[in-house]
Amino acid sequence: MTFNTFLRTLASSITGLVIRPASAHCDTADGPAVADGRRALSTGQVNIALKWVQPEGEAELRGIFERAARVRAAGGEAAALAEQWFLENLVRIHRAGEGAGYDGIKPVGTAIPPQVRAADEALARGSIEPLRGLIDAERWPELEKRFDQAIALKHFNDDDLPAARSYMDAYVSFFKYAEGHDHEHAHGHHGHGGGGCGH
Repeated sequence: MTFNTFLRTLASSITGLVIRPASAHCDTADGPAVADGRRALSTGQVNIALKWVQPEGEAELRGIFERAARVRAAGGEAAALAEQWFLENLVRIHRAGEGAGYDGIKPVGTAIPPQVRAADEALARGSIEPLRGLIDAERWPELEKRFDQAIALKHFNDDDLPAARSYMDAYVSFFKYAEGHDHEHAHGHHGHGGGGCGH
């Protein structure tokens, strides 16, 4: 290991200890990033997963996707290992883009805040009502504004990566506000924050 590699590894380890999001739904086995990663592999459409990473991480993830897809075609244990390898790298690169550490994909059923679950349900149903009673009244108008923006951008074409990333910007803004984080996180082309990774 070179000294530079050692420093990068050390810095990554320290980041994992210091910079942690309010909730890391995007690094759970039943979370949205993993679900999209599985869908990307099953359909052969890498763009489904690419919306989760910054442009700077795109080439790395594309290369990993191509290798994983080739190995996965062998079937059996090799396929399972290739899928897990791809998913681990997808979440790692996504979290690196947030300035967050990575310590593996959390198991199914990992506890997440009720606001995140409700925000998940709100986007799935197309109604903000699941969040009613969980958000202070004075925050509600801004929450509705962010929800409406996310809904307006939700139905993008998977092949239109800029549109997908525009949705992710609105999506994360909505989730972050639902969780009580009013500030935006810079994320290259869009504002992925460390927490609001809902479904």
